[in-house]
Amino acid sequence: MINTIPNTNFKTRVRNDALGGPNPFEWKDVSSSELFDNKKVVVFSLPGAFTPTCSTSHLPRYEELYPEFKAQGVDAIICISVNDAFVMYQWGLSQGAKNVFLLPDGNGEFTRKMGMLVDKNNLGFGQRSWRYSMYVENGEIQKLFSEAGFEDNCPTDPFEVSDADTMLSYLKNR
Repeated sequence: MINTIPNTNFKTRVRNDALGGPNPFEWKDVSSSELFDNKKVVVFSLPGAFTPTCSTSHLPRYEELYPEFKAQGVDAIICISVNDAFVMYQWGLSQGAKNVFLLPDGNGEFTRKMGMLVDKNNLGFGQRSWRYSMYVENGEIQKLFSEAGFEDNCPTDPFEVSDADTMLSYLKNR
């Protein structure tokens, strides 16, 4: 397992009202160092936006507990998925996400470097992230919760330890 966040540039879209029109967004690369250097960050990764567990449990609970994470000194909560920026943006809108930063890993580069890229061809998803969460201080991984059963084409979708409550409990008891 790695101990340091991989160096990656994420392809994101940011609003620029000066552009006007129906699509006032422009591309912006965001580096791992911009997201993690000199910060305390909770990260959780999931197989895909708009998927059942991700939409009904995983993201909503992190969003709901955001004030409690902030009370533990967390600077940001980041949700990473191997989806493109357009999908992550629309998923955020549909979920009403205001506190969790939805970070697209469209090419799966970060996920691959983390050692968490798996095939989900059995579901028609292609390559996606395994479900996990981690607490990161200044780019160093302090704690990683990875779901059991890591394998390509896993017939189940384990969701036992990467949830918001497990991470919050860890932070409160460290």
